[in-house]
Amino acid sequence: MNLLAVETATEACSAALMLNGKIAEQFSLTANGHSKLILPMIDSLLLEANLKPTDLNGLAFGCGPGSFTGVRIATGIVQGIGFALEIPVMPVSNLATVAQDFFDDNNENLVFVAMDARMGEIYWATYQRNASGYAELVGRETVIPASDIEFPDVTGVGIGSGWKIFSQELLTRLSHRVTRYEVDNMPRARAVAKLGAEGFKQGLAVAAEHAMPVYLRNKVAKKESERQP
Repeated sequence: MNLLAVETATEACSAALMLNGKIAEQFSLTANGHSKLILPMIDSLLLEANLKPTDLNGLAFGCGPGSFTGVRIATGIVQGIGFALEIPVMPVSNLATVAQDFFDDNNENLVFVAMDARMGEIYWATYQRNASGYAELVGRETVIPASDIEFPDVTGVGIGSGWKIFSQELLTRLSHRVTRYEVDNMPRARAVAKLGAEGFKQGLAVAAEHAMPVYLRNKVAKKESERQP
């Protein structure tokens, strides 16, 4: 399968191309340059692989949660390409991609993923490695103050940008359940591609017009006076 994946929900901007199970990725950190970077990344990956857009069989994208603008960029890209080429799209949770990228490089089998959601909250989820090596959700994904997180009675590793900002609150809540934590984990297109390909195998892909973003937070914008630094 020739699968193109894009991820733009945080300050990390990336695109990946999976060909016969092998993944090539382009990755960059940017404050607000995602819309300028992502299309050249895609073009470069296709050129390096000597492929045309019509050679693609499917698309995958980080559907959220994350920055409202960033998630919309990825959604718009795959909707446009998918609609033009009439190929299916696989939405992939950004929290799942953070977990998958960690599992691919580490031996631990359970993670507490926390991504900074601004407004004094985090995007939160617990993921475990399943028997096939893929990130599997335990419970549900949510956006919540760090001091109110929900968690199962398990032990794992804390990962994600939320641990940098709210480590004290998270450690207080999780107590002895956290063996260690990392703060630089970000959603990446290489993990979107891996989870996307598995989603295709399970028949979960959708038509381009049904590829929708997931924000978790109902109120995607607040007045400046309501925001917390």
